[in-house]
Amino acid sequence: MKHMYGVLAVILVLGSSDAYAGGSALRDDPAVAENITLLENWIQAQMEFDNIPGLAIAVVHDQELVWSRGFGRANLERSTAVTPQTVFRIASITKTFTSTAVMILRERGKLRLDDPVSQYLPWFSYVNRFPEGPAITIWHLLTHTSGLPTEAPFPYWMDYDKFPTREEMIAAFQKQESVLEPGTKMKYSNLAMAILGEVVAAASGMPYDRFIETEILTPLGMSRTVVNPARAQASGFATGYGRRLPEGTREVVPFMDARGIGPAANIASTVEDLARFASAHMQMTPGAANSLLRPASLREMHRVQWVYPGWKGGRGLGFAVQRTDEREVYGHEGWVGGNRSHLVISPAEKVAVIVMINADDGTPTEFTHRAMTMLAPVLAKAAAPQVAEAVTDPSWKLYAGRYSDPDGWVTDVLLRGGKLYLYGHSYPPEENPLASLVELVPEGPHVFRQSAQTGSGELVVFEIGKDGRVSRVKIDENYVTPVR
Repeated sequence: MKHMYGVLAVILVLGSSDAYAGGSALRDDPAVAENITLLENWIQAQMEFDNIPGLAIAVVHDQELVWSRGFGRANLERSTAVTPQTVFRIASITKTFTSTAVMILRERGKLRLDDPVSQYLPWFSYVNRFPEGPAITIWHLLTHTSGLPTEAPFPYWMDYDKFPTREEMIAAFQKQESVLEPGTKMKYSNLAMAILGEVVAAASGMPYDRFIETEILTPLGMSRTVVNPARAQASGFATGYGRRLPEGTREVVPFMDARGIGPAANIASTVEDLARFASAHMQMTPGAANSLLRPASLREMHRVQWVYPGWKGGRGLGFAVQRTDEREVYGHEGWVGGNRSHLVISPAEKVAVIVMINADDGTPTEFTHRAMTMLAPVLAKAAAPQVAEAVTDPSWKLYAGRYSDPDGWVTDVLLRGGKLYLYGHSYPPEENPLASLVELVPEGPHVFRQSAQTGSGELVVFEIGKDGRVSRVKIDENYVTPVR
């Protein structure tokens, strides 16, 4: 039976919750605190305007939970407040857990990404419309380029009772047709991710849910996250609501159990638990307590593996990657049964934002974008080590000047802010000369290395003549000479 509830216009706001950092020093930075206060006011105004029932948000810097808060109601009938510990269905963010599990197994030598899926799943057969194409690999499943249908052949998004068991999904899959040739186009597929969960089970030798619990949730202390939520809602779950109807009311959305499609959509969690997961994906210290994967594997997951046609984003391994005018981010959205969520991470600023909303017409991406825009720059600045004003090494004046190659192309060596830079002229001239500066990092007498952040990482060697002046500069395997 469905119930109708009017949405309260007054938004209840709860206090902050300290979590795995035991309180945040960054939270007390004046610029961070001021922007959080402004963000809180903006969130309340947006929720009141859109009549959103409830929202939870968490902001992370690297390994530290900076701020988390609940707004509004988790249940309108009982007037239950949202807190940072309120459990929401995270839907497709589940896919990032499934993908992380695959990478854990890859590091342990249990599988390879270019292995055919059939190597692990003997039942993996289907009506192949492209027999001349390549076999579907684990990489294809991870990047949504398998060419498989979007869904298993059941109308479960129309009726949650129609979600198949894993046995039903497997049996039905063998009668399904492929839609595209593997590796020719990115096409999002819940079915592919459900099958990837079966690969995790087969390669690990334990059920999918147990692997996620023992290898990800328990090590990270994600105590309020569940892989297979019971059909009866557990205590602390937010009630999912449909879109706001013309008269201002919302229907309660039935609770969903994805069953055999679980590895694509079934996990339930809190913003603070997902904050721990986000920190693990930013953990670049091997062997740390919350280190799930080696840094190289993390970077592999987060970089574009398949580019979207518009060239402003693509698919990583289990993550979506997007480039805006402000920053490059990776993450995932989720939407199921009156629950919408978004996890987004900016690797350059080491900031993650998680938002969960219990309404079908909520737009968590709007809130994560605003939080990222307002907080990522000030957090990165507050967390940066305070560096004393740079003092130029007086000996470096020897290197400064203009050089050219045998064809007359010019390269300048410049002293700026206590550092040494290469500036190679281009034709036509670049629009932003600052973007063309390559920092030179000293390695020995007259030997520097191009910074990997701004240059190639190759050596730059200043050869000194008998007159004590630079006679030639070796850059990579080429050279330039002074313009006298």
